Amino acid sequence: MSREPPPPGEEEAAGGGGGGGGGGGGEGADGRPRAAEGGCYLALCARPVHFEKANPVNCVFFDEANKQVFAVRSGGATGVVVKGLEDRNPISFRMEDKGEVKCIKFSLGNKILAVQRTLKSVDFLNFIPDSPQLEYTQECKTKNANILGFCWTSSTEIVFITDQGIEFYQVLPEKRSLKLLKNQSINVNWYMYCPESSVILLSTTVLGNVLQPFYFKSGTMSKLSKFEIELPAAPKSSKLSLSERDIAMATIYGQLYVLYLRHHSRTSNSTGAEVVLYHLPREGSSKKTHILKLNRTGKFALNVVDNLVVVHHQDTETSVIFDIKLKGEFDGSTTVHQFVLPPRSIQPYQIPVAGPASVTSQSPVPCKLYSSSWIVFQPDIIISASEGYLWSLQVKLEPVVNLLLDKGKLMDFLLQRKECKMVILSVCSQMLSEPERGSLSVIATVFDKLNHEYKKYLEAEQSYTMVVEAGLSRSNPLLKRPVRTQAVIDQSDMYTHVLSVFTEKKRLSTANDEIVEVLLSKHQVLAALRFIRGIGGHDSISARKFLDAAKQAEDDMLFYTIFRFFEQRNQRLRGNPSFTPGEHCEEHVTFFKQVFGEQALMKPTTL
Repeated sequence: MSREPPPPGEEEAAGGGGGGGGGGGGEGADGRPRAAEGGCYLALCARPVHFEKANPVNCVFFDEANKQVFAVRSGGATGVVVKGLEDRNPISFRMEDKGEVKCIKFSLGNKILAVQRTLKSVDFLNFIPDSPQLEYTQECKTKNANILGFCWTSSTEIVFITDQGIEFYQVLPEKRSLKLLKNQSINVNWYMYCPESSVILLSTTVLGNVLQPFYFKSGTMSKLSKFEIELPAAPKSSKLSLSERDIAMATIYGQLYVLYLRHHSRTSNSTGAEVVLYHLPREGSSKKTHILKLNRTGKFALNVVDNLVVVHHQDTETSVIFDIKLKGEFDGSTTVHQFVLPPRSIQPYQIPVAGPASVTSQSPVPCKLYSSSWIVFQPDIIISASEGYLWSLQVKLEPVVNLLLDKGKLMDFLLQRKECKMVILSVCSQMLSEPERGSLSVIATVFDKLNHEYKKYLEAEQSYTMVVEAGLSRSNPLLKRPVRTQAVIDQSDMYTHVLSVFTEKKRLSTANDEIVEVLLSKHQVLAALRFIRGIGGHDSISARKFLDAAKQAEDDMLFYTIFRFFEQRNQRLRGNPSFTPGEHCEEHVTFFKQVFGEQALMKPTTL
């Protein structure tokens, strides 16, 4: 099973996402046994899609755009069942058996079905209420061309990819016909589609290593700059040298990349294969930007999960992850990355035993991980056609905490992940508790990074508010309110999940003192004050310490705010805003009068 059926006798390698290469042995890159040591940071989703496994009667197809599995029995005559991770209600129907199905996909929104049975045409069937279910057919326009496959780019737009180019059509379901919008002649070896970015990539030239991308949006087709993949060595013969299996396309941190799995020859001095990332901008030329060092050879497959590149290695039955946002070795044009964490197996998975209720008490069967029948699809799909399961791959952050001991690097890694908040708060709690209390410099580094994210969000929110209040948002329809991700951790999060454990003590603990000292040393005076207020210690803190820090920050309005806070505290506790001689704040009172005038001092209030 593959995106489209492979040629007879051809079998997908290690999950289809990356093929060949030399042997690999039974050890990880660090020489340790292949097996699953503790701390699995990758897992298959708990609720997979279960479908009828592939067999001589039942053909299985996967649609990458809708993330749907099609089980087609007897060419559709005895039933087609469509299931997806998101849709829990399967779509079931029958269609006339008009020959072997080569490719089958729904349009976005499941309103129109497209089925390819021949190399020359694609059949269509409307799934619109009150619309007659009569098939209509579109032949490819290019004479003598063979259709390699097709991609839906919207609910009514479809692209035929042939060996001689691409044809972009609008489907008119009410007329049961198609209208050619645009076509482009180009010799095509194979193609790849990234639905998240609506980009189709064509392999051209004899060697296949010149890639031509096309972008589709709202009825338009744009030809992007073509680029050449650097092959590991000069080919000895003029035949196809770049395989579709060694290429993937994915969006990482909002940017589109082509990932090339480069297998080094056995005679090479290199220590192993590598993944080369080419950045594909909407405008301008593509550039090689990152190299991910695998330090091993063998059969590989690629996924992208939560902006991490995951590389599976079949020989050792382990996977590694790369984060291109983390610092690597930069040579002026390309950044070289090592894997973030040691190789680990995907977490063991149990397949429940199907059958009548009286039988299902049997123990679940362990799933064979890294099976040769596995096929991967971008960004995060793994399919076992032989077992009839489709999973999404997930990253588990909790085990990462014990595998990435550098707290600064750990925080850089966690802050980029989608579901990071509770893990970050757990790390902060550990750092402030025995026996894992971090040093002052480590705590400072972590809080610096958290403050940076919070400040970045506040500044973006403030800019957005100013634009809206100025009435400029109407002239900029693309303006969007900043999204508050889980990386934005505020005082209430910190107090609720980290600092509340320290409030049982009437006086501030050593850990709290350290936090305040760190914040004040970084001129985060307001943050330190908010922290103290959050744990209920603001009535006993030293006014002078905070006024000293505010003055050193050389920010008059900050000094005014801190000074006024302590005046109000004095008024509330003693009925008078003035400082007592024992507080030693005379120089700060003098400074306040010099800057703001004596009249700005708070006057005593009486009930």
